[in-house]
Amino acid sequence: MESTYKYKAFISYSHADEKWARWLHKSLESYKPPKRLVGTTTKMGKVPERMAPVFRDREELASSTDLGADLTAALEASACQIVICSMSSAKSHWVNEEIKAFKRLGRSDRVFSLIVDGEPYSAGKPGIDHYECFPEALRFKLGEAGELTDEPAEPIAADARPGKDGKNHAKIKLLAGMLGVGFDDLRQREQQRRQRNLLFITSASVAGMVFAIGLAAYAVLARNEAERQRVRAEVETETAKRTTEFMVSLFEVSDPSEALGNTITAREILDKGAVKIESELADQPKIQATLMDTMGTVYTSLGLYTEAVSLLRKSLATRSNIPEENSIELAASMDHLGEVLGKRGDFEEAQHLFQKALDTKTEAGYGATLPAAKSLSGIAEMLMEQGKYGDAEPLYIKSLELRQRLLGESNEEVAENLQDLGFNYFNKGEFEQAESYLREAVRMQRSLHGNLHPSLALAINDLAWALYELGEFEEAEALHREALEMKTTMLGPDHPEVALALSNVAWTLYARDAISEAETLTRNAIAIQRKAVGESHPNLALFIGNLAALLYDEGKIDEATAAAEEALALQRKLLKPDHPLIADAAAMLAYWSIQSGKYEKAEPLLTECLAIREKTAGKDHPDYASALTLLAGVQLELGRSSESRETARTAREILQANFAADHWRVAAAANVEGGALTEQGKYEEAERLLLDTDGILANAPMPGVAERSRQRLARLYTAWGKNELAAQYRAQE
Repeated sequence: MESTYKYKAFISYSHADEKWARWLHKSLESYKPPKRLVGTTTKMGKVPERMAPVFRDREELASSTDLGADLTAALEASACQIVICSMSSAKSHWVNEEIKAFKRLGRSDRVFSLIVDGEPYSAGKPGIDHYECFPEALRFKLGEAGELTDEPAEPIAADARPGKDGKNHAKIKLLAGMLGVGFDDLRQREQQRRQRNLLFITSASVAGMVFAIGLAAYAVLARNEAERQRVRAEVETETAKRTTEFMVSLFEVSDPSEALGNTITAREILDKGAVKIESELADQPKIQATLMDTMGTVYTSLGLYTEAVSLLRKSLATRSNIPEENSIELAASMDHLGEVLGKRGDFEEAQHLFQKALDTKTEAGYGATLPAAKSLSGIAEMLMEQGKYGDAEPLYIKSLELRQRLLGESNEEVAENLQDLGFNYFNKGEFEQAESYLREAVRMQRSLHGNLHPSLALAINDLAWALYELGEFEEAEALHREALEMKTTMLGPDHPEVALALSNVAWTLYARDAISEAETLTRNAIAIQRKAVGESHPNLALFIGNLAALLYDEGKIDEATAAAEEALALQRKLLKPDHPLIADAAAMLAYWSIQSGKYEKAEPLLTECLAIREKTAGKDHPDYASALTLLAGVQLELGRSSESRETARTAREILQANFAADHWRVAAAANVEGGALTEQGKYEEAERLLLDTDGILANAPMPGVAERSRQRLARLYTAWGKNELAAQYRAQE
């Protein structure tokens, strides 16, 4: 964009659409173009470092016949014009005048439209003409004298209506037009950032940590008891008595030397209890199964998934062998085992267990009860974790309807279900839908608990994610900070939930390129997490991975690599070997190794990544193909050109089935293939592939991709003896 303009854009709108104007104004001014594009020249001029300032008038115009000197000057000083198109703006005299004034400046090709309601080109059509959303000056071209003609124009429009582009994609379309770059250049950057930002996890579906150990045990017992009360007429008094006695005995320490430190930790109590359950209650299987289930669920809350799975499997096996065991308690064991397996990444087995629990409840006549709603939500969550958002949605809705009917409109479980459904919409990229459900979840949690409650903090964080994707950056950051303050007040400054909240705030700062402050908060989160739970919780690995990304962005490559290696080692230790997070971490570390020229180090990491992605996503998934592209590049650099060519071709074929032919991922695979052809002496074939892809890769969202394309062209022309061309591309590296 030309630096001669004071404003990056002028927003024209009817004041009936002021809410849209405020959102757009804030979204544009807070946007920072990808660093790789900044300074490059497009048809719109040089890409700036930021998109501020943007002009938006604040008050209604006076009753006059012209726009006035101030607005005219602002239009002249604006590089682009964005018209918010609605049924109101289509009828607005002043919006129409602003468009004509801007077009008269000779900038018709710089007028962009954002459709927010109504229907384009419905003017003059009987029965629907009142739905027109394009102002007249937008629909028609101007003549040489600056008057409107009857020659149709073709407005460049982004469509924020439900079912169309959606709010976030519409914003990216506008930005792409303003910058003169391809939509995919910015969309891929947003996706890449979101993938990196997923390290800063906040959702209840991932966090899963109860706020205090004593409270955790109490909450589990209370929840289990409540479920039993709903479906059974009487309490088994003797079982409850024995269970209570056993739990109390865990806290009786006659010899202080039993403790591993100065005080006995909750972990030591749990480990002691697990041993006692197996050794002392073998003749009381019902009590043994109940306590195994309880202890296993508490282990889950601490992130000790291996220990939790062991106890919960034993509990389920024991209950399955008890004659005439209550079907609801048996199904509850399935639910609890499903929960921890899901957290560990065993999504398919977890889904099977939740389904089996639901079937068990249904066969026992409890298919329309709260326990059934729990299993429905469990199945939905596992589908969501596997990326099957469309399959998860109706199950979440059915679960929500059940809870609303049985519990009323305002209830803790209803609020949590709203939150889960909203988060599923978030994962689908339907951020407006997500915002609607998540706002309602937050409102309900506030009405139930006031402004200080763990469930409210969790709901607030999920809402913050949706708002960020919708461009509401200030509110998103404010919500993350509110949750941080809430958790600090409730739990003290050294609690692991505070560490998670710090990480969430750091995520917001990182996305805004406030890297230094984000690094400080992330280091604080790591210190708190280590002090609170040691090296045993997966969140620690996530926080260290976050730090690695921050350090890498700051150019601290060695520190970043060391942190990434530490995070990956922890994930390998704490998660199942084929967990998707391990694949992602391995791919990231491999990519950094490639950037540093450490190809021997990158290859085994990519092999590990591919094995996991093949198992969890399949060989036809684009993420699998992208890892293949990286591997092909490594094989090429290690002198294995035949192997590299075959790997790259396989990657390209998979990617072509998922993306357009000119997509940068497809181009990246074809470019490696061209490099392999060079090594095989097939210069003409190599030249065609490398030249066809070089222009596409110039705007690729991944750092280093464009540079490698230039290097491969330089190698080609050097090997071919075309030294002038080789020098030309070498100079561009």
